[in-house]
Amino acid sequence: MRQVLCAAAIYALSTPVFAEGQAITYDYDGSFEDATFAVENAIIGKGLVVDYVSHTGEMLNRTGPDVGSDVEIFKAADVYLFCSAVVSRRVMEADPMNIVHCPYSIFVADIEGKVTVGYPTFPDGPMQEVQALLDEITKTALDGF
Repeated sequence: MRQVLCAAAIYALSTPVFAEGQAITYDYDGSFEDATFAVENAIIGKGLVVDYVSHTGEMLNRTGPDVGSDVEIFKAADVYLFCSAVVSRRVMEADPMNIVHCPYSIFVADIEGKVTVGYPTFPDGPMQEVQALLDEITKTALDGF
């Protein structure tokens, strides 16, 4: 019975969590800093360039008092924005309106001490190639690149 419970726990930790159809998320077993390092290296390791890192958590924490809130949504949260010329060309040749999904993003968030890595979901069709790319990069980061 103990082996079954251990196997179930391992499966649960490696299975993506779906954020109400908006994102696919994975728990990260480590610090926020380690997760951001792993994500950035996984993106670079695919031969891609990080165009921008949005420090979303920092911005929300800094501006909370300005908008009348003392709620800490994230201890930290960064969004990595990047593109793939090869994949982007394929999906936009299939439908030029797929530009709406570019650049692509992977986020790292620390919510009450729980670090999560994830990316948005995409519609069926050509954009599933992008979703597969983001999943590959995310899993590489989770595995320690």
